[in-house]
Amino acid sequence: MALRKWQAECANRAVDKYLSGQQHFFCLATPGAGKTLMAADVAKKLFAQSKIDFVVCFSPSIATAKGMQATLEATIEASLNGQLGAKGTCVTYQSLNHKDNAFWNVFRQFRIFAIFDEIHHCGGNDINDANVWAQHILANVQSHAKYTMALSGTPWRSDKRPVTLSSYCDQDGSIYCDYEYGLTEAISENVCRIPHVTVIDNNQISVTSNEQTPEIYGSIKDVLQQTLISYQAIVESDPIIEFCLEQANKELRNVRSKNPKAAGLVVASTVEHAEKIAQKLKLKYSKSVEVVTYRNTESDSIISRFQNTNTEWLVSVGMVSEGTDIPRLQVCCHLTRIKTELHFRQILGRIMRLTHTDKSKRASLFAPAQPQLIEFARRLLQDIPSQAASIKIQTDPTTINISEVAAVEDITPSETPQVTNVSTLSLIDDESSYQDLPTLTETFLSGLGFDGQFSKHSIVNS
Repeated sequence: MALRKWQAECANRAVDKYLSGQQHFFCLATPGAGKTLMAADVAKKLFAQSKIDFVVCFSPSIATAKGMQATLEATIEASLNGQLGAKGTCVTYQSLNHKDNAFWNVFRQFRIFAIFDEIHHCGGNDINDANVWAQHILANVQSHAKYTMALSGTPWRSDKRPVTLSSYCDQDGSIYCDYEYGLTEAISENVCRIPHVTVIDNNQISVTSNEQTPEIYGSIKDVLQQTLISYQAIVESDPIIEFCLEQANKELRNVRSKNPKAAGLVVASTVEHAEKIAQKLKLKYSKSVEVVTYRNTESDSIISRFQNTNTEWLVSVGMVSEGTDIPRLQVCCHLTRIKTELHFRQILGRIMRLTHTDKSKRASLFAPAQPQLIEFARRLLQDIPSQAASIKIQTDPTTINISEVAAVEDITPSETPQVTNVSTLSLIDDESSYQDLPTLTETFLSGLGFDGQFSKHSIVNS
């Protein structure tokens, strides 16, 4: 597969840096730009020059690891299944706790090229203050791998730990990147689609409290600020779901008139929420649907099947986020309760990847008019040409009835539940786990929160 301009530039810069005697390279590229293919090309070049013996890739999920493995195998024309005769392996960060000395000794005995996808999941550069995944990397990889490459589209953390294997500027605290490829460049070079965000609001929200006369609120913002209604109650409201799906289905129908295999993604809050949405898509709108959640034992097979079929919608809970490559996704309903900018941008990145067969370059995201999400969308538009992207508010004129008594507490970064069972975790920062949370990826992102601000050139931690 031919490299894009930025991929070729970045790969050549990385190889040049390695050959000059330096060990580490950090690439910041907007979600959906194609970081994996770039890293695979670097591996191919290093193998061709006999600079490495094996490549080991670290990823935040099984689906992402399998995607990286497929891309690397196709590029270097060798197996990465970790078996006899393979040129390496792809593993998840979660699996590091279970690796024995035989695995880590490979980094001491051979010339390893280590690739870290979405490195921001690993926090800390001091082993005494790093999270568990970072501790394994600092102790067993940092000083022993021949070369290391860190990849990220959102490289910052809110827990004040630095991103592992990263350097920061002393003056402004911005992260240092060996190569940076932003959304503006990606859109102008036809690497990413143009984002169009529609926020769904309602000016007739009737809230009932303790059998009193219902009170009417003129916006979702007013309900969230003036009542006990949680955002989760908003995204689980049938009228909100249905109006969002109606608008998204109209958009997908228009897109499929140009890109017949285009598909939509719904990011739900809980498994039950996802099943309810899927039923509405099937029964009310007569759409073909796949559902993938952390409870699915064959989630990677479901995602793989969806990639290669003509199914219209994929409803997900925590399984389709950063790194998941489904280029035919062009429309998204953001109906999860997670309200962080990192999550917002990573989800948007799932519908941004432009392919050479695309006749429509639109990437359309629909989300309730929650104030933070609106601000994230406005901030996004500041990073790209004003004439390209758009944000609009679509108001549903029908009355919504919500009972304040049924309001459910949101889980926010400052309100994490108690620890119970580490074995259920997929994307948690440390050895802790959370009780009865609806998703794996969302649990991590909820705890991560957001404590920085995007800019065109850097991520600045506050």
